[in-house]
Amino acid sequence: MRMVDIIEKKKRKKALSKEEIFFFIDGVSKETIPDYQISSLIMAIYLNGMNDTELTYLTDAMAHSGDMLELDKK
Repeated sequence: MRMVDIIEKKKRKKALSKEEIFFFIDGVSKETIPDYQISSLIMAIYLNGMNDTELTYLTDAMAHSGDMLELDKK
């Protein structure tokens, strides 16, 4: 998977898949995606928006990108 393809897809106002969104968030958290590609995708998202499914995938990917705390203490 290539960031260039993900950016182009969003620039063309197409929905990103779960795999593409997880790839992006994983690359951001591991610092394997250059800053200019991160900002390009964020700009495409800002200009074209995301549907509810994309937002759900993005939230899930962000939540699982780092340490998670267990808040249910019994």
